Amino acid sequence: MMNFLDAARSQYLAVNSGTFYWMLSRAPLQGGFLNTKHNSLTLQDYGNADGMRGPDYTYGWIQGRGLEALATHANFFDLELPPLATKLDATGKALYPLLEKLIAKDGHAYFCYDPDHNPVYPDQNYKLARQNPANNIYTYSDAFVSKGLMVASNRYHGAPDKNHVAYLDNVIQAIENGRFQIDERQPLSKMAIEKQPDDIGPRMILLGAAALFNRVGLHNHTAYAGRFISHIIDRHFDVKTGLLRNVPEGDECNVGHGIEFVGFALDYLGEDADPSLIKNLEKILLASFKTGFINPGIALSVSVATTQATNKTCPWWSLPETIRAAALLYERNRSNEVLDVWKTADQAFFKNYWLGTPPLARQTMTQDGQIDFVPATPDLDPGYHTGLSLLAALQVADRLSNKSSLSATHKV
Repeated sequence: MMNFLDAARSQYLAVNSGTFYWMLSRAPLQGGFLNTKHNSLTLQDYGNADGMRGPDYTYGWIQGRGLEALATHANFFDLELPPLATKLDATGKALYPLLEKLIAKDGHAYFCYDPDHNPVYPDQNYKLARQNPANNIYTYSDAFVSKGLMVASNRYHGAPDKNHVAYLDNVIQAIENGRFQIDERQPLSKMAIEKQPDDIGPRMILLGAAALFNRVGLHNHTAYAGRFISHIIDRHFDVKTGLLRNVPEGDECNVGHGIEFVGFALDYLGEDADPSLIKNLEKILLASFKTGFINPGIALSVSVATTQATNKTCPWWSLPETIRAAALLYERNRSNEVLDVWKTADQAFFKNYWLGTPPLARQTMTQDGQIDFVPATPDLDPGYHTGLSLLAALQVADRLSNKSSLSATHKV
């Protein structure tokens, strides 16, 4: 067991540090935006001829994810690899004001911006259109940018900026008040919200902010997390299969989202968490992985009724999310079955997805190999799904190995 933990820690450290050194070596876009516009299939950079995949288009939510990853990893590498922490801070401090400037226009972040930083979206026919002003509507882009800004302000200024905290609080409130729009590839509107399904996504994603609030000392902002967990368990959890339905009473299950929910919940919950809740989280993780894991990774969706894969496309991100969720759960219950999930996900990710040179993961695989499909955006993961997941598992390995390194418990 200790051999696995030691090997995992070493590999995760090498992967994250290598990825960031690669990412930070690339010339930033438009004065400071992260540049991960690289095709993992051809290993060539996207160019202007690639249209919305190219360097002229900025994806606000990806930059927000990147800022959260930069600030979080800088905190870790302060002790582990100080020169890298310095580089991460320099890049983050350049990105931070750019995101502040983007949201200063109307208090919102948007899915994509054109070369003049006007909010745009590709419609279902991939035709470019101007996005409506968000007004009192909030989106995933708001979620990721507000999280990134809050964590970064705490890192760079010693305390979370109250305006960024309020921004994140507003996103959470919008979910509970019916003002959160899931699909940003259409006009933002009240009508779109009224037509959208009661999907698990918004509460699952924003649950991830609860642990961030705790890490920056804002424990009084986390009351919503219990409500979100209860809402998902009460409305989406299928007791028979252990799967989380995307929509209450629906048949489709995005098993990766179910696994991500488990990881976020465990990251937030304290040692006094209800044992029955932890047991349900274990059921969800085991059922989601058992049902969704096919060659070469985790299927995008399965049927709750048949527990068979309905979309056998396998994105990269669900495997590192499994590594995080399984590590956090194993730390609590020492279940060999959970440990096997951790080991299996680890092996599949590094065997089937990880390129190594350059230090990147293939984005999307099928049973026939890699395909040219980029989930939602062409920008490669800027240390978010892969980096933050592997970092959490690394810190679990430290704690289980009884290492005294402050990196195991150091706060954001």
